[in-house]
Amino acid sequence: MDSCIFCKIIQGEIPAKKLYEDEDVLAFNDIHPAAPVHILLIPKLHIAALTEVDDIHQRLLGKMLLLTPQLASKQGCTDGFRTIINTGRVGGQEVFHLHFHIIGGKERLPVMIHHG
Repeated sequence: MDSCIFCKIIQGEIPAKKLYEDEDVLAFNDIHPAAPVHILLIPKLHIAALTEVDDIHQRLLGKMLLLTPQLASKQGCTDGFRTIINTGRVGGQEVFHLHFHIIGGKERLPVMIHHG
């Protein structure tokens, strides 16, 4: 996806502060954080939204879910964090590449994120 900002980050065309990377996923700090800790976890495979996943994505999604608490903990969120997946325009998704928002570091975290 040539115009996808997250695909460009994966390809190294746009810089990001990477927190984790392997052959399947990339995690980096959100450039417009909604909380002291605001990580974006994305698959390297371009999947537009959660509505696009299928049985073939089970391993990838499971891996992302298992990484989520590890990433939060490494950033100091040991007493809780929020995981948000905005899906579709009405669901607040602005970048159409599946991504998890992992946010924490303060109480009363936002319920919905309207960027990235």
